[in-house]
Amino acid sequence: MRLPAGEIKKRAKIAQKKLAACDLCPRQCRADRTNGQTGFCGAADRMIISHIGLHHGEEPPLSGTRGSGAVFFTYCNLHCCYCQNWQISHPPASAPQHEYTPHALAAEMVKLQKQGAHNINLVSPSHYVPQIIASLHHAILGGLEIPIIYNTNGYDSVETLRLLDGIIDIYLPDLKYAHDAMAKKYSQAINYALYNQSAIKEMYRQVGRLKLDAYGIATQGLIVRHLVLPGNIAGSQASLEFLAGLSPDIHLSLMSQYRPEYRATRYPELNRKINSTEYDKALANAEHLGLSNGWRQEFESNEMLFPDFEKSRPFNWCDDDSNKKRTVSKNQL
Repeated sequence: MRLPAGEIKKRAKIAQKKLAACDLCPRQCRADRTNGQTGFCGAADRMIISHIGLHHGEEPPLSGTRGSGAVFFTYCNLHCCYCQNWQISHPPASAPQHEYTPHALAAEMVKLQKQGAHNINLVSPSHYVPQIIASLHHAILGGLEIPIIYNTNGYDSVETLRLLDGIIDIYLPDLKYAHDAMAKKYSQAINYALYNQSAIKEMYRQVGRLKLDAYGIATQGLIVRHLVLPGNIAGSQASLEFLAGLSPDIHLSLMSQYRPEYRATRYPELNRKINSTEYDKALANAEHLGLSNGWRQEFESNEMLFPDFEKSRPFNWCDDDSNKKRTVSKNQL
């Protein structure tokens, strides 16, 4: 059950204080974002968003038939050399940037609900948690009722996540790496595995296993994404072993869509797509570990699922019905 609006307002005030010496994520930059300073992520206290709209490219119980109400925040607290959203994630962002107040974002959320969105999908939200909580306070007062998704790279602080307990309905974290050395080299993240696994445990504690309504649409719970990388850079077996140890009931989205993007060409080991043998091995590991809830991805997905945020319709590959089923095709594990 979601917290009452008054309690959400209190949480927003607590979170807002963190911006004066920002410790929202594991980087603990301590930048005074209220005074225009920026830390690693590049964000100050203003909430900058690159795209808002219905999105059909998520897992089936999230996209459903009408789409997920996606809010793509600008900037990120990771710097992945292969980032598919690099146009909006890394300052100076090349894609359009729009400043939103909490009231303005709340109005957009309510608008997405009226357009038929199954949920509000907060993409790369970790560095904007105070502003997001304030926005949700206003949106709920304005009639927002659909589930809220926290769609994150997984480099999250447990302390910050606890401010979201009772506010977020669905957590959708990445499980990018099993080994810290890989995370540091390719995403400039320190102790990623420790923070990521602690965050996923906290998310699971808050919302539990995935719950669906009578139409197969997610209403609450956890879905963990794992992107298979070339040469086992992601440490897929160890990552899946962690999930199975937490609970074999967890829903896993095992992704094959990797292709060299952004600065991946600088790393010969990443300058190729994965092959079917690598993906099949990850699928076999999941099956062996009893991770039977979730989705596998069509292997040709690395040819289709990449947005262009410099366009007004960054996901035009799934705007028409003829492409929708192909682009979101994620089959049961």
